[in-house]
Amino acid sequence: MAIDFETADYAADSAISLGLARCRGGEVVDEFYSLARPPELFVRPDFTRIHGLTVDDLREAPDFAEVWEGGARDFIGDTALVAHNASFDMRVLRATLARYDIPPPDLGYFCSLALARRAWPGLRSHALTALGKEFDIVYDAHNALADARTCASVVFLGVDAISARRGRKKPLSLSGALREAGVYVKRLRVL
Repeated sequence: MAIDFETADYAADSAISLGLARCRGGEVVDEFYSLARPPELFVRPDFTRIHGLTVDDLREAPDFAEVWEGGARDFIGDTALVAHNASFDMRVLRATLARYDIPPPDLGYFCSLALARRAWPGLRSHALTALGKEFDIVYDAHNALADARTCASVVFLGVDAISARRGRKKPLSLSGALREAGVYVKRLRVL
């Protein structure tokens, strides 16, 4: 399950949009997207220039607790998460859940940025926008759902690249490719 957040400002608990892309068999098979009204109805203008979201877009949006309990949590289920630069997205998820006194689920997650760096070590940049351009993935950068879809595509391509580099005719499984690349699955909830 690929996940991406956009935020209102630098505060980790200021999630204003969430995109989720469920993957199966090397493709995105279902999606979830929602805006979320931040705790303080404010969006830094420089952040608006990045993701295009304004206070007017968020004024009538549900708060994150409503987004989470109203569908996002059930959509995720107990599937592991992947995010590009996962430390950012997992920090936002943990902080936003904590803001609303919601315990984080016990899920695994890994970072597609780490996978991309190992799959294509010779690339100049492994940013999601650079990878999109490199692999002709046309998408609306900094839209949470489009970023989640693109993250999923990077994982599919990365698994193929790692498999090919090892001379395998049949692609590795995701867990095999992660193991081969030395990318570790971490836990969202520290027990």
